Amino acid sequence: MAFHGFPKAGLTLLSDIIQNNTKEWFEHNRERHERDIVVPNKAFVEEMGEHLQLLVPTINAIPKTNKSLFKIYRDSRFHPTDPIKTKIGIIFWQGGGHRMQSSSFYMHYEPHEVFWAAGIRNFKPPLLSAYRDYIQHTTHREELHHILETLKAQGYQIPDPHYQRCPREMDCEESHSYLYRYRAMFAYTHTKPNRTFHSRKIIDKSFETYEDMLPLQQWVYRLTLHQKESEMQHGL
Repeated sequence: MAFHGFPKAGLTLLSDIIQNNTKEWFEHNRERHERDIVVPNKAFVEEMGEHLQLLVPTINAIPKTNKSLFKIYRDSRFHPTDPIKTKIGIIFWQGGGHRMQSSSFYMHYEPHEVFWAAGIRNFKPPLLSAYRDYIQHTTHREELHHILETLKAQGYQIPDPHYQRCPREMDCEESHSYLYRYRAMFAYTHTKPNRTFHSRKIIDKSFETYEDMLPLQQWVYRLTLHQKESEMQHGL
């Protein structure tokens, strides 16, 4: 399945969903969703996955729903009035764990934004605990700080720390102790959809972005390995 860029018709459909966010309307337009979003997304995952193997040979790039692709329906318990997603996410993850708790390269697009990220966008409690343990090692903490500073110098963005204060159990006098205040670790960038997005050049643009972010993605991957090692040691 050849990838030729994300079609403009896909963004038009997402704009239409914003104006008609009901299951009934979507079901009447499901063929558009399949043709203008699902088919090009699968082609993108296949081709982008081949490129990413140059950076991470074990990357998971699986063009299926609940793998590299996300469901179009939101959880109706929390979105009773807007059940259809208007933001299309794509993920490539490393490791055998849950994709959202694995170090990944991520992308999403919507009518007015294309967004790229690498890392993990939310640490669940076990991973947060492992993160705080991992960065107690000065080498790991200093490496992460250097990676973040390099990415910022390249023009990428880093989220603000989630917590206002350093956790009590951490040594807040250590170098770069601000890192203890994070509950996620990722870098990101975004732009508006343009000619590149609608052409094959989006593959090169995405690869260059992910290559820049690779040091952070790999640091976070090593963190997930640390978590698994700790769980094995404690028989979890």
